[in-house]
Amino acid sequence: MASYFRAVNTQIEEIIASCGLGKLKHFSAVQGGDVNEAYRVETDQETVFLKVNRRSYFPRMFEAEQEGLMLLSNSDFTIPRPKVVGELDDHQFIIMQWIEKGNQESDFWQQFGRSLAQLHKTDSDNFGLEHDNYIGSLQQSNTPHKTWSDFYREQRLRPQVQLASKNGLLSHTMRHGFNALFNRLDEIYPTEKPALVHGDLWSGNKMPALNGTPCIYDPAVYFGHREMDLAMMALFGGFGVDWVNAYNEVYPLENGWQGRLEIGQLYPLMVHVNLFGTSYTRSVETILQKFL
Repeated sequence: MASYFRAVNTQIEEIIASCGLGKLKHFSAVQGGDVNEAYRVETDQETVFLKVNRRSYFPRMFEAEQEGLMLLSNSDFTIPRPKVVGELDDHQFIIMQWIEKGNQESDFWQQFGRSLAQLHKTDSDNFGLEHDNYIGSLQQSNTPHKTWSDFYREQRLRPQVQLASKNGLLSHTMRHGFNALFNRLDEIYPTEKPALVHGDLWSGNKMPALNGTPCIYDPAVYFGHREMDLAMMALFGGFGVDWVNAYNEVYPLENGWQGRLEIGQLYPLMVHVNLFGTSYTRSVETILQKFL
């Protein structure tokens, strides 16, 4: 897929023109993650962000991303505005607003904490979502459930455990640990209303926008337990703790939230096991042994 769009410059020009985005002037490759090619595209009217991949590999990925961005757009975060999703031969693409990166101001984390808390106050009657989406390159099922423990077990952990088992990546310790955990989830999490979560909130999916406000992108949204975003934030670092007080001013966290983060980290860690192999299994085993 590398350089695919460079090879069809004329078609890019036609795509941009058909979307009413002006005349193509220049485009350049930018970092797009492990799944997509990504480009900064300049026209005579504006600058946009283009992502492309093979639709046969990742059906409806960009439709799901567009829907996720629209769900996040009512938050206080700066969110890239999707402009168009389309197809070209065996490829699919999404064009969205280009957000220029700015400097991180002294109040960035206070803004971030308040914005995240406000996002999490957006609630629903059920855990899940009306459509499925992706976490990385893996399909993410969002079939609704009434309780968080049922949703987390059946739509998050169990599918990853089954995939790891199928691919020979599930150790005996992991198998035993997850079976025990599934019976205890009701005891671990406090009861809260389903919260709108970003779903993949690691440090690579946030930045300061040019005006200094926090910008988040590449969502894997659903209505879940809000501590799932906090668990992801803590997993690979890059967020610190300066956001916590501002968050609590808007939507106070339940007692013991820090002690539950590792349980929430089991899902992204199992995603990493299934995407990148057994180098992540030890982290999963350590969490399961600690809690069980």
